[in-house]
Parts: sequence; C-alpha cells; structure tokens
Amino acid sequence: MSKRTTASQRAARPRRPVRRTAAVRRTTRETTVEVELTLDGRGRVTADTGIGFFDHMLDHLGRHGLLDLTVRARGDRHVDDHHTVEDAGICLGEALARAVGDKKGIRRYGFFCVPMEESLAQVAVDLSGRAATVFRAKFRGSKIGTFDVQLIEEFLRALALNARMNLHVVVPYGTNDHHVAEAVFKALGKALRMAAEPDPRETDVPSTKGVL
Repeated sequence: MSKRTTASQRAARPRRPVRRTAAVRRTTRETTVEVELTLDGRGRVTADTGIGFFDHMLDHLGRHGLLDLTVRARGDRHVDDHHTVEDAGICLGEALARAVGDKKGIRRYGFFCVPMEESLAQVAVDLSGRAATVFRAKFRGSKIGTFDVQLIEEFLRALALNARMNLHVVVPYGTNDHHVAEAVFKALGKALRMAAEPDPRETDVPSTKGVL
C-alpha cells in the first residue's frame, strides 16, 4: 500500500493553531518597559511596574480577558507615574497589534458591560487598524490612593493609538473611584477577548475592504 498522502488527505488534516503572541521592549531616558502577551491564554498575569494600583488594574485586564500578560516597567517615578503608565500603554498596544496579526477570522468588534458594586462601565472596541479613543468617565477625587486618576485615560489612549483600534469607554454612573476604575479594566479585558477571538463563521478579514 502506498504511503503517499493525497492532496485531499493533507487538506483534511486539522491545522495547528497559530500562537498569537508578541513581546515588546521600549527603552527611553524616562522608562524601560517590557511586555509579553499571549492572546489565547488563561489569564495569568505578572505586573511589576512599581505602581501598586496600576498593577492591580493590569491584573484585572489580563484575568478577565484571558490574556497571559507580563508587564515589567521601571521609570522616572521621582517625577511622577505618568511616563511609566503611558509607556506601558504604548508597549501593550504594540504587542496587541502584533499578536492579533492579519485579523483573518476574528470577530473584530468587542463590547462588554461590567457592574462593580454601584458603578457601571461600558467598553466597546474595534480592531479596525485605525486609532480613536472616547473616554467618558468621571472621578470624584484626583487620586486613588497615590495613583493619579488622570493616568487611566492616558493609558487607554496610548493603548488604543498603538494597537490601532477604536476604544470607547463610558461610565454612566458610579460613586466609588476604585470601583469605577476596576469596572473599566474588567470590561476592557472582556471586550478585547471578544474582539480578538476567532469567529467560526468568518474565514477572511472582517471588512468590506478585505484588509484591516
């Protein structure tokens, strides 16, 4: 019996899933940031930025997005936390853009609504190849612990710009700033998971243009 494999037999073989991973390192005079990302992960997160609250939010992002995520950062925190948080967003956005690849067969759009006690966060993303950010969330104070709440929007803008995606964040109500922030990061993780996951009915790039 011939051991040759026919073309139809080769076509029938299941394809090995592509590992959608990326690693990014960014070094400037202000920061050194390293990010490792696996899109199809289990939600295992190592966040070490020297900023406790920010690490806590990254943990929520990875856990609820089922992303395996490592973020290590050191920056000029004697100035403030701005550069460290923003550059982490830049690197994570670049890693996301690389890991998602040519976007064939993905859902492209993701949206999620997360309640957190008295707060509600609504997040929608489009892995469109075009960057846009809308942030509609109000905080009652200027800081959560020692963390400047303005840096949440800075992180999200850097993430969306470098991932080349649309990101809309709306918090219609909420009174506890920690709850508001936590709901945003959880909803973002869920929305990213939805947008990046394979769509079993989609075999091409989900766009009339044929490219994203």
